[in-house]
Amino acid sequence: MAKIELLRAREILDSRGNPTVEVEISTKHCKERAMVPSGASTGTHEAWELRDGDDKRFKGKGVLKAVKNVNEIIAPKLMGMDCVNQKELDKLMIDLDGTENKAKLGANAILGVSMAVARAAAAENELELYEHLADLSDNMTYVLPVPSMNVINGGMHAGNKLNIQEFMILPVGADNFKHATQICSELYGELKTIIKDAYGKDAINVGDEGGFAPPLAKTEDALDLLMKAIKKSGYENEVKLGMDCAASEFYKNGKYEIDGAKLDGIKLVEKYTRLVKKYPIISIEDPFAEDDFKNFSILTREIGESVQIVGDDLLVTNVKRINMAIREKAANALLLKVNQIGTVTEAIAAAKLSMKNKMGVMVSHRSGETEDSFIADLAVGLKAGQIKSGAPCRSERTAKYNRLIRIEEELEKNCRYAGSEFRQPWLIKVQKKNIISD
Repeated sequence: MAKIELLRAREILDSRGNPTVEVEISTKHCKERAMVPSGASTGTHEAWELRDGDDKRFKGKGVLKAVKNVNEIIAPKLMGMDCVNQKELDKLMIDLDGTENKAKLGANAILGVSMAVARAAAAENELELYEHLADLSDNMTYVLPVPSMNVINGGMHAGNKLNIQEFMILPVGADNFKHATQICSELYGELKTIIKDAYGKDAINVGDEGGFAPPLAKTEDALDLLMKAIKKSGYENEVKLGMDCAASEFYKNGKYEIDGAKLDGIKLVEKYTRLVKKYPIISIEDPFAEDDFKNFSILTREIGESVQIVGDDLLVTNVKRINMAIREKAANALLLKVNQIGTVTEAIAAAKLSMKNKMGVMVSHRSGETEDSFIADLAVGLKAGQIKSGAPCRSERTAKYNRLIRIEEELEKNCRYAGSEFRQPWLIKVQKKNIISD
């Protein structure tokens, strides 16, 4: 047994300078840590992030309550248990909390422990984290993901007039992951030059996820800017576009207020359809409000054969919500955020359910991030094929991409790539610890 000998939490800072939870775990043979991310544009159905709220520290954003729950409630229960038993330990914490959304102990407290347990189990078994997560997911192969990089910000992530929250580039035509990061970095640099020349130095300051927030007003303005950068970079054949609409943020009084207009669901479907015809958009996240299953279904029916309709606030990495979407045919992809659900076990279950029903899976960061690269390993171990971790800028974002470069280098020594199509990129076949050629 790899018994847990020490489990403790502390309050640290995330990439926005706000407090978050870090959990440290020790066994006889290892000492590991995990850090919990935090979102800005959050869905109402997400697991509960516990903040102190009632004191003056950090304007109420402190996490000492969550830290205390780890140290005084969770740790005594888990001490001496085998860290390899991820499902058992996660279930114990879920039962210990006893609420539907982890409101008692806090999803940030529970997730910190869950991630730390996964790291310790990997170390005890002398596995890389992605290998261990693949084992937990019953996967025999790994997939290096296509990065979806947010390079222009709007909505809750910016101070401009853009309603769409994120405009992303997806280098689906890259030869491998390292090449994909090169493409995105070069394109990002070209975009920076274009924005600086057009709008001045103030417009090239970056947001929480590393994207630029130039003074644009309409969706087409941002897309035109991206197309100009893609063309100047010479990557017209390699790069496609994606959008995170975060439509719950501009849904007011039954209408979607976007680009100076107030649209009903059908009119917004028509707008997205026009955009897809005009621009090489292959992924649209949260095009409607978080409970608007009806219009999600309509859009998926209309353009879902060629465009990925991603549920974030709609699905919140929750199997109940995913099952609802499957019944309604309301999306064809899941945005997987571990802190939306609160345990590694539940996140894996959400991914497996989605894949079983032929839905894509995009593993995602949060706008409030840390240097923890857990999601990079998770994307590979789950065979998700896609990762969203911001622009090729700011170290809490590039930490994930750099980790994936290292993973790819390790795997490719004895394997060959088997294709680079969207949703099944750069497949590397392996068998447990022994890498085999395909």
